[in-house]
Amino acid sequence: MKNLIRLLRHGKPYWGLLYLTAFSLLAVTGLNLLGPWLIRSLIDILTDTEVQPSLYAIRNIALTLALIYLLRAIFTYMYRYYSHVAAWNLVSDMRVIVYNHLQKLSLRYYHDKQTGQLMSRTVNDTATFEVLIAHAVPDLVTNGFILVGITVILFMINPVLAALTLIPVPFLLVGSILFTKKILPNFRRAQTTLADLNAILQDNISGVKEIQVFNQQKREAKKVEKHAKNYASAILQALRLSALFHPSIEMFSALGTVIVVGFGGWLAINHHLSVADMVGFLLYLSLFYQPIATLARVSEDLQQATAGAERVFEVLDTEPDIQDSKHAIDIEDVKGEITFSNVDFHYIPSTKVLNHVSFTAKPGQMIALVGPTGVGKTTIISLISRFYDPTAGQILLDGHNLKDITLTSLRNQISIVLQDIFLFNGTVADNIAYGCKGSTLEEVIASAKIARAHSFISELPEGYDTVIGERGVKLSGGQKQRLSIARAILRNTPILIFDEATASVDVETEAQIQQAIQELSGTRTIVIIAHRLSTVKRADNILVLETGSVVEAGTHEALLKNNGLYAKLCNVQFQSQ
Repeated sequence: MKNLIRLLRHGKPYWGLLYLTAFSLLAVTGLNLLGPWLIRSLIDILTDTEVQPSLYAIRNIALTLALIYLLRAIFTYMYRYYSHVAAWNLVSDMRVIVYNHLQKLSLRYYHDKQTGQLMSRTVNDTATFEVLIAHAVPDLVTNGFILVGITVILFMINPVLAALTLIPVPFLLVGSILFTKKILPNFRRAQTTLADLNAILQDNISGVKEIQVFNQQKREAKKVEKHAKNYASAILQALRLSALFHPSIEMFSALGTVIVVGFGGWLAINHHLSVADMVGFLLYLSLFYQPIATLARVSEDLQQATAGAERVFEVLDTEPDIQDSKHAIDIEDVKGEITFSNVDFHYIPSTKVLNHVSFTAKPGQMIALVGPTGVGKTTIISLISRFYDPTAGQILLDGHNLKDITLTSLRNQISIVLQDIFLFNGTVADNIAYGCKGSTLEEVIASAKIARAHSFISELPEGYDTVIGERGVKLSGGQKQRLSIARAILRNTPILIFDEATASVDVETEAQIQQAIQELSGTRTIVIIAHRLSTVKRADNILVLETGSVVEAGTHEALLKNNGLYAKLCNVQFQSQ
């Protein structure tokens, strides 16, 4: 209930529509109650042997019924349509809210999450809110008022007979409570298995090239089949209980009708109940048990919505590890001095990734990070961008602790060329200008020229307007690398980071990119991670890392003279070429 109330609070912009829906529901409820009363009045007129039936009275009843049915159609349209308007707008808003929150969460949150599961929470779980707002709540309101209204009318017609019709009600209520407790866990399990199915589908579609290369289609098809059947099994288990529940409700409802027919018939024969009252009672009785059966279905809808709400709010209640402090400031006119002071870091508490790392990158300097795989090079640039916070020590930018700078202003000072390049399914120009709103085509072309990408872009079918496909599937690895560099250059930030910028290019392209990086040196602080040591020869300071610590630092020439780890790495690499 807490989650449902919380969900309705999110729907505050649409409360006006919900009030209109509620008014329409009440109108429909009242009109539904008037119909049987008028038919009872008609039968009373027709069976009254002491008074001649009046055509005028019959005409008035007929016209009133016609008006009731017309108004009922109008108000039914209003509540059905406007409840859906409110519901789908709320679903849309919640999807955006969940997505925006996912964007705020730190990278650590995604370490053990599958994209498909998060998509399921964003799309599938929020869809259950439409059932809640457009169906469950309106049905709950309508049928609740119908129950109260009919109960009052039945007692007005015949209190004794009305009391007897209430005999099945306790059984219906107890049955509803018992089945609700059984159904909720099953719908929750079904939502979870659906998320698992989405996760495996997303993984397999993203990795379809690898699946085909290694001929693993049958294996992956079996995995998808397993998850699909798990979902089918979970939802069928819930529906089996539901299928058992509804006939039980109908059976107890029929018991009420049996009581009225038996005892009501006896009362009518003994002249304690008129034919009109008997017919009216049966008409209202058919309306009386219908809401109880509907409320049982509403409870099922509520279970699905509750299961979806739990999963959605579980995401929304997750606090990002990295967020602005209360006294964080926006930083401008950055010179680009980066200082690491005794920085420690770990992803898992028992395993240190960085150990007492200290260095300073002066404005305009080129700093290179080299060393074997897994020594913490990429972690250092992640800390500079504050995707994570150090577990000890501090990192400064122009003398300001990164924790005292707003994330937005900090990341506005940094451009990164990542090793794992991501390009969007758009044009070449859109991808280059992605991080720089309002860029002109001339600026895009200038950045591409610096990144040595202009020549191959010009040869594409539509040049800068060529659509490159999802993740840049239509481009080679080297082409994607150079587009990524052009994208970073266009932002013109005081700090530029290259994480294996030449990892996916040939020797000729590597030389071009090295030349491009060299042209940028001195104009901004550049941090380079490279396994190809030829890329870092001209760096002002090369930091050599081993087991999470800086073991050597200096220029290329000075480190070669030291004959330490860097010299060893150079010898191994250059001898193998």
